[in-house]
Amino acid sequence: MPGPLPTLPPNPPPAASGAAAFFDLDKTIIAGSSALAFSRPFRRRGLISRRAALRSGYAQLLLVLSGADADTMDLLRRRITALCTGWEVAQIRAIVAETLYDIVEPLVYAEAAELIAEHRANGDEVIVLSASGLEVVEPIAALVGADRCLATRMSVEEGRYTGVIDYYCYGEEKAEAARKIADERGYRLEDCRAYSDSITDLPLLEAVGHPTVVNPDKGLRREAMQRGWPILTFADPVALRRFRPPERSATFAAAGLGAAALVGASWYGHKRWTRR
Repeated sequence: MPGPLPTLPPNPPPAASGAAAFFDLDKTIIAGSSALAFSRPFRRRGLISRRAALRSGYAQLLLVLSGADADTMDLLRRRITALCTGWEVAQIRAIVAETLYDIVEPLVYAEAAELIAEHRANGDEVIVLSASGLEVVEPIAALVGADRCLATRMSVEEGRYTGVIDYYCYGEEKAEAARKIADERGYRLEDCRAYSDSITDLPLLEAVGHPTVVNPDKGLRREAMQRGWPILTFADPVALRRFRPPERSATFAAAGLGAAALVGASWYGHKRWTRR
């Protein structure tokens, strides 16, 4: 059986280096989509019907084929928020807790884990920014050794997701989050770094002094080449156990509000994505 889940440290101190490293999650830290990673256990528990899986899978297929442009992301967001409306928060947390290691560890890029470890060794604060839901993103961020994360949050009433998004951590919102964190911590954004695969994260990459693109889509690769930004290729997703940070607490603390916001889609889409 998998061991207890790690948790992010409460109120981490400012970075000793005086700088932060901001990481996107999907296709940057993990090979594929965190929103899809738990779709199989969700379907097994009856949360996703075959019809809903096929509808969500269509949106995910568009994302795979065309890249994470704004229109495609909006379509995927609307499909999946509708899908998870009414789900019980406690059940989602339980599924994530039960399956995190088996599902996520094989998807983590070894190169990303090593890069995160390097930033921590240098005294940088490591922060994951993701459009996926918080209940999914926070345990993954803790697993890879991040100091904290910001992710999409859904509204909750009487223990169930309402289908209304309270905070969408996407596009310009990621850049704004980085600016707020830098201001609160006393960091100079010129000294900070950011890593992402998607053109939708261009505002975040432009906000820091040291942007780096990882496995970029066509739009972001074109921007990186024009601007002379470093381009990294991560291609070795492996189990994370050799990288697991020993200082992390071994108890699982449930993440904040709602985050199945972008959780789930289809089992078929998951298989298609993870075999790429």
